Amino acid sequence: MHVALSRVLLTALLLMLMPAGAPAAELPRSGDPVFDRVIALVNSEFHDETGLDRFNETAKKEIEDVGQTLPQRGSTARVDAAIDATIASLRASHNGRFKPDTIAYFELSDIFRFAIRNDLRRLFPPEGDVTYPGIGLVTQTIGDRRFVSDVYDGSPAATAGVLMGDEILSVDDLPYREIASFEGKVGQSVGIRLRRKADGAPVTVKVAVERLPPLPTLAKAIANSIAVIEHGGRKIGYVRFWTLSTRDGLDVVARELYDGRLSGVDGVIVDLRGRWGGGAADAAELFVGDTPSFRLIPRHGQPTLANVRWRGPVVALIDEGTRSGLELFAYALRINGIPLVGQRTAGALLAGRAYILPDDSLLEIAVSDAVIDDNVRLEGNGIAPDIPVDLPLAYAAGRDPQREAAVSEMLRLLADGSSNRVVMPAEPLLTP
Repeated sequence: MHVALSRVLLTALLLMLMPAGAPAAELPRSGDPVFDRVIALVNSEFHDETGLDRFNETAKKEIEDVGQTLPQRGSTARVDAAIDATIASLRASHNGRFKPDTIAYFELSDIFRFAIRNDLRRLFPPEGDVTYPGIGLVTQTIGDRRFVSDVYDGSPAATAGVLMGDEILSVDDLPYREIASFEGKVGQSVGIRLRRKADGAPVTVKVAVERLPPLPTLAKAIANSIAVIEHGGRKIGYVRFWTLSTRDGLDVVARELYDGRLSGVDGVIVDLRGRWGGGAADAAELFVGDTPSFRLIPRHGQPTLANVRWRGPVVALIDEGTRSGLELFAYALRINGIPLVGQRTAGALLAGRAYILPDDSLLEIAVSDAVIDDNVRLEGNGIAPDIPVDLPLAYAAGRDPQREAAVSEMLRLLADGSSNRVVMPAEPLLTP
């Protein structure tokens, strides 16, 4: 009896350990520990089982192709490309592999720190605090040239005068690398060689290198983005939500709306052109919620803000960087009649989870679908702006036509005396 029972328990344990998709014996195998771990995790955790056949067929093809190129130089790069192509076959957001030579690796490690908590001290000794050497900017490659796509507000790059749209030519006379260009240089300055105009002469800007903690850096950027634009006797507030994943980003904005820099403005521009999503699903309540604003006043000590709601006009900025939690934020604004200015959002609303792979790279997998009111899916669709405005990046010299259009729309609302609180129906394209 005991032997039979042991066999039953062993069989049950093996079944529990098998991936939820194809049986372990049927999974493609490359012999590469990283690739094989990606295949196993996706088959076990990816939320949509209907996509696994295509994923596994792609893996088989890529494994066959890699086998033909492994004797050649650069085989690691070929395996990386095969992994990326296999993950891309899922055709869904919140799936990707990130290596420690990218800013995204560190930012996602901080965002998913609970999911990878058992690896944090080993990856980021001694205390598991995620940091990286940098200057606070993100770039985008167009053709064979690299341009600054984002400059974090309050960062060393912003302080030094680096602008969105600047072409980066070199860092200390070497090609730009997101992490490697700044390793070993914390506390020093680097020379960033830039071109601001297509036919302009290059200039060199000295930028201080800091050890940047990802989420605190983004929280600082949110706080430093807050501004008041005065135009024709009107005061327009502005704030950029780089992410909703920071611990106190929303609280900072709430305090500024209640009795800070934004408390006396006539309207607020909410910039959702973010870096990452995350955050609470009800974040938009700050601007469209019906509950009253109130604070708790103790006998001793300082009052505490318990609930803040902005009642004035709002205009929101969106683009392909508006994803995940920020995309849900944008949708909540839209159905409450808030004008959206810019470009269609990413169409990336799933729930992701992170896993550390054998080479210490990070794998994100979409582990849950996300549906709004049981019939609206933003994943793969996105949200179209009410006022479409492009933002040409190359050599923009910091000019932001989307923000300019948002200011114009706010001035129109204020001139009309509109509170823009008209509930809007869901966009037809969003309904499956």
